[in-house]
Amino acid sequence: MPTRIMAAIRSVCVYCGSGEGQNPAYAHAARVVGRALAAAGLRLVYGGGNLGLMGIVARTVIDEGGTVIGIIPQFLSEREHMLHDVHEMIVTDNMHQRKMMMFDRADAFVALPGGVGTLEELIEMMTWYQLGQHSKPIVLANINGFWAPLLSLLEHMRAESFIREGFDVSYRVADTAEDVVPLVTGEHRTSATAGPA
Repeated sequence: MPTRIMAAIRSVCVYCGSGEGQNPAYAHAARVVGRALAAAGLRLVYGGGNLGLMGIVARTVIDEGGTVIGIIPQFLSEREHMLHDVHEMIVTDNMHQRKMMMFDRADAFVALPGGVGTLEELIEMMTWYQLGQHSKPIVLANINGFWAPLLSLLEHMRAESFIREGFDVSYRVADTAEDVVPLVTGEHRTSATAGPA
């Protein structure tokens, strides 16, 4: 596999739900992450909606004086109530364009709690890392153990040799929202769990 060189982190793509979920801790985490991104001077790249955790993290970054880039496909612009207050809004023709543009605009990826769309975006970034297509940090915000079933599945895949040496999946696990940005920037590598690089 190619040598992975860590680039400077300027923009962070946050994947998360267009709903808030059942646990108030998820919305709280979105606010904490939004404040931390703004305080660190990191641009938020996200799905462009104004609903759920997506809307919370984006509005928090804006309220805290940070920069937000929204990327949304045309067919979702009304369903997810496109957030017009962002600094840059890009409307794509389809989901494939949206995901590729989010990838291109981001230097790191964070997964807050969310549904199958969040999971699909996260897994795609893990797969691309595994195949040597990028070396950008991936952080799972494991708020109240939300990602524990996925982490167990990844360990099961390793145990069954479907994730093999030389083709591993690299990620970091933040057990609190406060750990997310330090893990993204590499300032907090030792206190959170990480999948093998």
